[in-house]
Amino acid sequence: MEQVSSTGRPVQITVTDGYDLKGFKGDTPVTFIRAEFNQVVLGDSAKIAVSPEGTAKYNFTCNFEFNPEGGVTLHDLAHKPVFLTMTEVLPKEKKQKEEKTMILGQAVVDLLPLLEGESSFETMVPLHPVPGSPLEALRSGIKQCSLEVKVFVAEPLLTTAQISGGNLLKVTLEAAYSVPESFIPMGLLQNFMVGLQVPSAGEKDYPIFFKNGTLKLGGEREPVPRPKKWPIANILAPGANNIPDAFIVGGPYEEEEGELNHPEDREFRNQAECIKKRITWDLESRCYLDPPAVISFQKRIADCRFWPVEITRVPLVTVPKGKSAKFEKTDDEGRLSFHGVAYVNMVPLLYPGVKRIRGAFHVYPYLGSTVYEKTKCSFSLFRDTGHHLIQNNKIGGINSPVSKPVISKNLKEEKTVKEKDMEARSRPGDVQYVEAGTYIVLEIELDKALVPKRMPEELARRVKEMIPPRPPLTRRTGGAQKAVSDYHMQIKNISRAILNEYHRMFGKQAVKVGSDLDSETLEEQKCQLNYELNCSGKYFAFKEQLKHAVVKIVREKYLKTTAFESQEELQKFISELYVFLVDQMHVALNQAMPDDVQGTPSTIYTSSEQLRLFAFEAEVNENYEMATVYYEERLVREPQNLEHWLDYGAFCLLTEDNIKAQECFRKALSLNQNHIHSLLLCGVLAVLMENYEQAEIFFEDATCLEPTNVVAWTLLGLYYEIQNNDIRMEMAFHEAFKQLQARVLQAQVTKQRSTGTVEYVEEGGKDDSCLGPWGITSGSSTAAVKVEVPAGLGAPLSILDGFLDESSNLQSESHEPILSVQSQDPTTSQKPSNTFMKEIPSKKEASECQESSTCLHPTLYSVSQTPATIFMETIRFLMKVNAVQYVHRVLAHELLCPHGGPSCEYYLVLAQTHLLKKDFAKAEEYLQQAAQMDYLNPNVWGVKGHLYFLSGNHAEAKACYERTISFVVDASEMHFIFLRLGQIYLEEKEYEKAKKTYLQVCKRSPSCLTWLGLGIACYKLDELTEAEDALSEANALNNYNAEVWAYLALVCLKAGRQLEAEQAYKYTMKLKLKDESLLAEIHMVQETVGFGNPSF
Repeated sequence: MEQVSSTGRPVQITVTDGYDLKGFKGDTPVTFIRAEFNQVVLGDSAKIAVSPEGTAKYNFTCNFEFNPEGGVTLHDLAHKPVFLTMTEVLPKEKKQKEEKTMILGQAVVDLLPLLEGESSFETMVPLHPVPGSPLEALRSGIKQCSLEVKVFVAEPLLTTAQISGGNLLKVTLEAAYSVPESFIPMGLLQNFMVGLQVPSAGEKDYPIFFKNGTLKLGGEREPVPRPKKWPIANILAPGANNIPDAFIVGGPYEEEEGELNHPEDREFRNQAECIKKRITWDLESRCYLDPPAVISFQKRIADCRFWPVEITRVPLVTVPKGKSAKFEKTDDEGRLSFHGVAYVNMVPLLYPGVKRIRGAFHVYPYLGSTVYEKTKCSFSLFRDTGHHLIQNNKIGGINSPVSKPVISKNLKEEKTVKEKDMEARSRPGDVQYVEAGTYIVLEIELDKALVPKRMPEELARRVKEMIPPRPPLTRRTGGAQKAVSDYHMQIKNISRAILNEYHRMFGKQAVKVGSDLDSETLEEQKCQLNYELNCSGKYFAFKEQLKHAVVKIVREKYLKTTAFESQEELQKFISELYVFLVDQMHVALNQAMPDDVQGTPSTIYTSSEQLRLFAFEAEVNENYEMATVYYEERLVREPQNLEHWLDYGAFCLLTEDNIKAQECFRKALSLNQNHIHSLLLCGVLAVLMENYEQAEIFFEDATCLEPTNVVAWTLLGLYYEIQNNDIRMEMAFHEAFKQLQARVLQAQVTKQRSTGTVEYVEEGGKDDSCLGPWGITSGSSTAAVKVEVPAGLGAPLSILDGFLDESSNLQSESHEPILSVQSQDPTTSQKPSNTFMKEIPSKKEASECQESSTCLHPTLYSVSQTPATIFMETIRFLMKVNAVQYVHRVLAHELLCPHGGPSCEYYLVLAQTHLLKKDFAKAEEYLQQAAQMDYLNPNVWGVKGHLYFLSGNHAEAKACYERTISFVVDASEMHFIFLRLGQIYLEEKEYEKAKKTYLQVCKRSPSCLTWLGLGIACYKLDELTEAEDALSEANALNNYNAEVWAYLALVCLKAGRQLEAEQAYKYTMKLKLKDESLLAEIHMVQETVGFGNPSF
């Protein structure tokens, strides 16, 4: 099968039967079948009479010769079908010498299965009636007339290598929309043609032509789905033009790969495809690519990226009948009017797993120099072979999609000076394409992807190999908890039995008056009870009853199953066991007799969220040791909670302990191998530690598990950038942008449905600046005003008003109008501002504050949370997990992104990264830039406050913090703003303000530090009761804080409570209070009251 014979091989077509047939005359017409392929008649069948039931047995066999060296080739089999024409032989009339025939219909047999490796196939093909045929009446019936056809070859036409390495290219030309107004259907008939070149092996390119486009005036949209048609003329039956099971289905503009797939293009596309003139083809041409051609095809895409698709119109030439077709010399240049070109980006076909691209592409005037610059192609299908095309452009000619002559690559360089001069000027007709906004809709599809994509199952397997999943811990029914529970149960049973024995001996009345009995009586009753239990043998029965439970505790609780090595070890263990058993006995007795249980002091249980807050506080205050304690306590409490592992890993990234961070992220992934954030963080750590192969697996698996995740696609693109794989990088960034765009549109539609609002959009400036390949907001002058509208009033959706999360909640609750206006200066680098972590302020603030420092519109309070670009959303994710080492690479992309650039949020992120490095000068510089772009952004003032606080300028920090909390919309980290502002108030002895500030933060997010600040403020105001309450809350949340104990000691000293003051002072000294001034104040108060320090 590997060797293909150079000689021809017959392809046999057999028509066996016909069904539901009908003729012009009579119920049993006489018919025959004529087979045609490649414009050659293969033969006629015998004349067969149709039965009254409409069936006929033809058993007609014909064949043609397949020869890859010449004649019928694989290309012919790909795009040319076999036509079966059924003809009725009418009965002879008197004096009639020859039989009269009438064509009934045509059937089409697609030979594509032969290119899929099959050696034979059988199919039932419909017989399409010609106009006026009696078969047309059957079209509305249940059954359609059909022919049963068998195709057979002695051996497969393709070798194993061709099947595995070859490919089938399908090019579908749908239509050209918004064509120039000078195109009119009247007057001289024109042939509208489109052509492109397909690379093949060797020094030849394979041209594909689409001819005879139909000019329509518009008025309605082309229906979908509609069938694709064979690119062959002179098909007798209209239904035979349609390729079986091939349809144009269309789709949303946003999902296309072309040039007009942005939201701002929607209105133009709707008008062009409904109202304006268009030229329709709906033709599909196929081309078989053998393995060398596939390699050449792939290399040409990588080298050129853009392919030229030419369009032109040529007058149709009518050849008089009965005369030889002698062609008159004409001006080729004049005939090739309206010569345009569309540049199709073929790079998506090199994306993993991509087999199809479809989109709309602008048509530009054909200028040889421009075409060569963009596509590296110097040969024009229509200009350089125009004379040949015009000669064959006669009415009645066969419209073959592939011209027989092939294009030599050497010919491309043989350009004359006259031709170059001609190309230097653009013909008026060509320019009309640009003026009219003409575009063509084209689909290019491959049978197999050029670059195979790894299957999700393979990626999941690779992840499991690197990080084996950790099964959840199974609950043991016979574990330590069960052993203690059984011990409690036995204690309760034995205690009831002893109590019953006591009641039998002394009666139940003794229990009621037990409180009046003296100790001697109780001791006497105890001795009598012990004597009775020992004498009756019940004491030993109780011991045996309890023995099994104790043995289980020894085995399950203490894991003691072997003999002790020494007597001392045995005694030590018995003592430890005795203490435990007595304690558990008391627990069981208290449960059995709750009336006798004394109240235990209540303890404050810290939740996992509180521990996270405490750890974050310690982290921000650079107390990394305490932060580690809190993070590890969360892990001890809930080791199966992967969020705890991710938080601890993010903390390790902050401390630049990448190895421990990697362990944490992989631990989280082992708990749930479908968790997207865990996969992404494992990939980020793999990149940082230069394990690039593993990083690719992690990122690809994340995109497979959640294809709509913007961050996953962006991180995959950044990985490909590190690997210098530009094509896959572009693919990943394009997919990320597409998902972000779809998400924003969906969020906007959902919001409008819930609020009953729409946005009116007024557009100005340049259309092409509205939406870029990696951004959503634009640099054009765009205004979006949100208003209430009555039901039924339609308006275009605005992409610029996607308010989400907290911001949308604020708007829906307040019902105040929001005005969002972008900068009207298209030359400025100013971009819509995004907030540091959570919110994005309105764009009017960004535009006006650069012009004036005055107060802006008072109703502008809402902050949008929609990210401007895919890179900014990725930056937010990375900053949240402290992956600062990775952030700088993404910031570079944000700066270079067409619709990103230096926005407010961009400068805020830069400022934060420099704050972490203690580079205060750079941080201040970037914050000044952020303030110029958005003066009313609360995050700008919050981060400026942190900058001044950390640099020691508390006066400026106080001003920034006060301005931050005065905004209606909160900054992203209000907890630390309140904490530090309260601390400044305490330093400046503004105790009332400090008390108010700490009360606010205690209500929002209470912690040890918030209660401590409140306690200090109350103590300074001589509100000792309130101070003690606040300090007690702080102590309950963290009893290792020396400052809390110090102020508790001061409160107790002033309250005159000596014992408590001494205890508090003892713990203050034990925990090594570092504040010398506070310690001096304690000593001074101790000397004043005369107690509190046991050492003197």
